[in-house]
Amino acid sequence: MAIVQRLQHYLEENRIPYRTSHHPEAFTSQEVAAASHVSGRHLAKVVLVKGAEGLAMAVLPTTRHVNLGKLKALMQVSELALAKEEEFAPRVPDCRPGTVPPFGNLYGLKVYVDAEIARQPELVFQAGTHEDMASLAYLHFARLVQPVVGDISG
Repeated sequence: MAIVQRLQHYLEENRIPYRTSHHPEAFTSQEVAAASHVSGRHLAKVVLVKGAEGLAMAVLPTTRHVNLGKLKALMQVSELALAKEEEFAPRVPDCRPGTVPPFGNLYGLKVYVDAEIARQPELVFQAGTHEDMASLAYLHFARLVQPVVGDISG
């Protein structure tokens, strides 16, 4: 299983137990959930957003959509929009489009997690490719990343 080397090194350096899995190539959230045999409610997706202070990462279940109004309130910013690929691709050069793992701290990005994800015991996510997944205890993720948690989906 080929997860992003930066992530693999970081987890191993911090002695965080994690699992990886490989599935047929998939591009949409629904395809990834089906290919990996994981419920969309339990699979986290990353949405990159752009505000006055730059890029940030929103992490929510693949079955939900980011609610920019709620996220804007949580971030305490007056303007917020979905980031375009050309705006964030240089920050995550080791990831294929749409597969960024939720470890914003590895890319200099603040992370905002939907409360539904934070209530789950395990975080399951794409790991930098369209064929690879990783999972670890949410508590380990929260300790390492220190995300801001709130109701950010709709």
